[in-house]
Amino acid sequence: MANYYTHFSCAFDVGSAENATAALALLDELRDDPDNDDPPYGFDAEVDPANPSALLISDGDAQGDPEHVIAFVLACATAFNLTGRWGFVWGLTCSRHQLDGFGGGAQLIDLGQRRSLA
Repeated sequence: MANYYTHFSCAFDVGSAENATAALALLDELRDDPDNDDPPYGFDAEVDPANPSALLISDGDAQGDPEHVIAFVLACATAFNLTGRWGFVWGLTCSRHQLDGFGGGAQLIDLGQRRSLA
């Protein structure tokens, strides 16, 4: 039996150290919201020690969900009135050679328009 993995690691600048702290609190709120049918749990996030206005977002032990990252980034864009473009890429791997076991993707988001460009 093969195991499938999703890998990604990226930085997301939310404008200030205060926003970074608030973004982590927002993530907790989204994860705890009982009305959210698909809470953004499929990734890890922490404040970047080298840049306190940014979050480091990673795949959460290779079980990440890019759609959850996108939903969180769009929620942050709305909460902090972010503009500009942001994107990230991910890789799909497999523990064994499988025809459908490898791939990846990319996402580009217009933060000001709150929409995907890819």
